[in-house]
Amino acid sequence: MKIYMSADIEGVAGVVIPAHQRPGNAEYEDARRLMTAETNAAIEGAFVGGATEVLVNDSHGPMTNILPDLLDPRAELIRGNIKHGGMFAGLDDSYAGVICLGYHARAADYGVLAHTTSDFAFARTWLNGEPASEAMFYGAYAGAMGVPVIMLSGDDVTEAHCGSLFLGSHFARVKSALGQRAARALSPRAAQALIRKAAEAAVRDAHHIKPYRVAEPCDVAFKFTSVFFADICATIPVAERRSPLTVGFKTETALDAIRWMRVCSSLGGHVRLSTN
Repeated sequence: MKIYMSADIEGVAGVVIPAHQRPGNAEYEDARRLMTAETNAAIEGAFVGGATEVLVNDSHGPMTNILPDLLDPRAELIRGNIKHGGMFAGLDDSYAGVICLGYHARAADYGVLAHTTSDFAFARTWLNGEPASEAMFYGAYAGAMGVPVIMLSGDDVTEAHCGSLFLGSHFARVKSALGQRAARALSPRAAQALIRKAAEAAVRDAHHIKPYRVAEPCDVAFKFTSVFFADICATIPVAERRSPLTVGFKTETALDAIRWMRVCSSLGGHVRLSTN
């Protein structure tokens, strides 16, 4: 049984501030070590639960966060960016399920370090009219292939949102939000034990968990953090300007919605570099 894992960092136990997200400081080095340890816990649980193959995709920021020499050698690792499929790069319909590790709440929500793809570019995002998280976008992409999201880990706000999307999936709540940059968290060892147990149960239940599906074609919209960002993305020929801050796209698939999100996020990143 093949299991796919997508590992982010904001939902990891102990991660609470922007420095934990950004390479080049001691806080980040601590965060990536904890991220690697939580990923290893999920890998161990997955194999105990019946997995025969595990593929891990490093899905945060530059996507070079997991420490390869510390990763469980039974798993393979995808690193680097830009890559087709983004946070779910390498996923196909041969996988029995997806495990999302260290995931976080959507933009404009209460959760720890909540955002969708880029807190610099997007104030809010929607998929088919619903406020959307990264888990929602990518879960829909997996669902279109018939692959269910069988487990997630992160904070309580993420759990509340994802529980309504991925029915029957397992969740490892490793912290509870006290604010956008504060949380009450399990110890790393306790968080890893919880993730290990949830991953084992999720793999055992994988064939009973239904894929999350959204209506296709899709409508995706982005509320930008500045009118200037919206001005730039509105120049894309197929874009629809819906308000001074909001740009939308009609797409054939959930993957195409993700592609436009990544394009607009990347444009925002270039603007950020050019204005610093």
